[in-house]
Amino acid sequence: MATTTATTTVLYCRDPLNERRADAHFAAEARQLRAAGGTALLIDHDALLAGDAERAVARVPDGTGAVWYRGWMIPADRYAALDAALRRRGGELVVTPEAYRRAHELPGWYETFAGLTPVSGWLPAGPGAVPDREGLAALAAGLPPGAAVVKDYVKSRKHEWDEACYVPDLADPAALQRVVARFVELQGEFLAGGVVVRAFEHFVTPEAAAAEIRVWWRDGVPRLVTAHPDSPVAEVPEAALEPALERVRAAVEALGCPFVTTDLALRADGVWRVVEVGDGQVSDLHREADQAAVAGLLTADQAPLRTPAPSGTTPA
Repeated sequence: MATTTATTTVLYCRDPLNERRADAHFAAEARQLRAAGGTALLIDHDALLAGDAERAVARVPDGTGAVWYRGWMIPADRYAALDAALRRRGGELVVTPEAYRRAHELPGWYETFAGLTPVSGWLPAGPGAVPDREGLAALAAGLPPGAAVVKDYVKSRKHEWDEACYVPDLADPAALQRVVARFVELQGEFLAGGVVVRAFEHFVTPEAAAAEIRVWWRDGVPRLVTAHPDSPVAEVPEAALEPALERVRAAVEALGCPFVTTDLALRADGVWRVVEVGDGQVSDLHREADQAAVAGLLTADQAPLRTPAPSGTTPA
């Protein structure tokens, strides 16, 4: 087993044009990590995606011990290759490949969050492969009647809502097939895992706040709440979220992954719903959020949020 280093070490994606500095998207966070006493190392994300994990970690010193990753999304198989390459150098990822896949891909987390998230079904499929109409009809039969949204195991194409995301009525097999086919076409080689169909739920925007909230969990504890990266506003209704967080906490603990994000939205009936779960290492931060906060999450300097005590306990 690798020896854990005295300080927190994080692998960041390097700048494609300069192998000695972090990608501009993560540079401020890397600086904050160093300021907090952590160590920032660089990997070649392009090389990793191309299947050359050894070249990807060429600038990582031998014997680094346990390390975090913070950067662009990595397919689960490439993440496993990254971990294997690090282990050959005396290192290892804090988040194991198994835990990464469990949090990163919907089939890994869905059952744990059942009841907190829209009803879903999925079909494995490779890039360019559109499930046949019969398979999609069987998938639709397992969902509540009405509208649905289409995505893959990781991402949707919500910015192409009408053509590649939203299905107005699952009872219309031609419409479902059309939206799925367009989604698969647009995803191209980046289709992750397969096709997912999720029951559509109507969400509303709290007054003067972000429509979707991202909660960052470290070791099963909520440490940070931010607006979703796509939100035009940064304000979050943190107090209103507290009852929902206690319900979500049980699911996060059951998932058993060390660094997780949950995206929550307020349904029209006033219930907060989990619309997405992700591995925190590849979760983006809202542009107005404090970059030092994520560095604090990884160095364990970020204090937990105040949330209600579990039922039957007395607050300290």
